[in-house]
Amino acid sequence: MSSDVQEPSTELMRPTRNTGMALNLDLVAEQRVNLSAVERRCAALGGRRTVKKAHQAAWLLKAISCMDLTTLAGDDTPGRVRRLCAKARNPLRPDLVAALGIADLKLTTGAVCVYHEMIAPAAAALHGTGIPVAAVSTGFPAGLTPHHLKVAEIKASVAAGAREIDIVISRRHVLTGDWAALYDEMAEYRAACGNAHVKAILATGELGTLRNVARASWVCMMAGADFIKTSTGKEGVNATLPFTLVMLRAIRDYHALTGHKIGYKPAGGISRAKDSLGYLALIKEELGDAWLTPALFRFGASSLLGDIERQLEHHVTGAYSAANRHAMA
Repeated sequence: MSSDVQEPSTELMRPTRNTGMALNLDLVAEQRVNLSAVERRCAALGGRRTVKKAHQAAWLLKAISCMDLTTLAGDDTPGRVRRLCAKARNPLRPDLVAALGIADLKLTTGAVCVYHEMIAPAAAALHGTGIPVAAVSTGFPAGLTPHHLKVAEIKASVAAGAREIDIVISRRHVLTGDWAALYDEMAEYRAACGNAHVKAILATGELGTLRNVARASWVCMMAGADFIKTSTGKEGVNATLPFTLVMLRAIRDYHALTGHKIGYKPAGGISRAKDSLGYLALIKEELGDAWLTPALFRFGASSLLGDIERQLEHHVTGAYSAANRHAMA
């Protein structure tokens, strides 16, 4: 097997925390997005020749290492969460690991994401692995519970063992242009997280315009978000390449201004291995190789793992198995 397949690393080397900056309303106001240019850029990305064979296998392994396996269902049980954690620890079947020659990589996913009530079984199942538990919080997915309860929920999840907190912003602050309110809210969430990293979910499909997406990205980063994330996965429109491009350029410009590297997480609607390659290519071209690690990039897409495993099986055997063979219980 080509050494290209040996490239991914699953070690979660966390960057320095984002300390944020004072709210700069002039900088927020000057954000502009050229819609036609964004659409042309994203269309051109999809029209290119994709990577093939061993190179594609290496990129797909990279995608696995940057994946947050997630279960956010009303019928979640400790048993289901333990099974998901077992998959996070060993995301590929042993025969594929052997055929690809990657046993030494100790490949895992980037994290396991659950509701607060499932933090304890997840933390127990992942103990000693280095795989963090991420918890959705602040009235996920709508974010319309009372503010003091949102802050209390964050603190409770951190106390229960969550090392990452995925918060949802109040979309009304963006839609009404109340940037000070959004900044203050995000700053309080960041403080409540303590040492846990915080991912700010913008719910991009509900923000109305790409300019709003850019402005919300900037305000959340100014207020201390360690990651910005597209969606809860529950909106009508979730992760898209145009949303991604706008958010990545905000991250790039924030890094140039402050020196802080902010992570990015597209979530919802990414279910095909081919789609994951497009996101990885955009990350590489816009932000560079430094962002191609689970410390700075995550997919919020559990269903994606099944198709990646299926494509890797085809790479190894030359044949596809039934899709339902790779579905997680």
